[in-house]
Amino acid sequence: ASLNVVPLGARTASHITKDMLPGPYPKTPEERAAAAKKYNMRVEDYEPYPDDGMGYGDYPKLPARSQHERDPWYDWDHPDLRLNWGEPIHWDLDMYIRNRVDTSPTPVSWSVMCKHLFGFVAFMLFMCWVGEAFPSYQPVGPKQYPYNNLYLER
Repeated sequence: ASLNVVPLGARTASHITKDMLPGPYPKTPEERAAAAKKYNMRVEDYEPYPDDGMGYGDYPKLPARSQHERDPWYDWDHPDLRLNWGEPIHWDLDMYIRNRVDTSPTPVSWSVMCKHLFGFVAFMLFMCWVGEAFPSYQPVGPKQYPYNNLYLER
């Protein structure tokens, strides 16, 4: 039975410490200033999630922007996530990492993209119809056999 026991150190190394968890929602300006300091933010920039019972507590409400929008040439402490040490991460970071959602502005508008897509699909459907309505096959002659019609067995 003692062989199936997980070492205590391995179990405690895999969970969030209480210092990492958000505290209670700040109600006074002093609590807001303390929470901003806790998350390495200026008091002017700190805005917590609304206290609607979802359990965000004093965690800062960061803009919903993906990691694609951050400077790729900056010397990040963690270049894969484009984060620096001590910088607060978005509550939904798993949704905004670089291999998921890209919230970067697109170079063309949505309507132009739809026009190009549906224009291409309409053109391809038209070309399929033309190919069916006016078939063009290579001319074929009768099959030729060597040695004076050897295919006939007499």
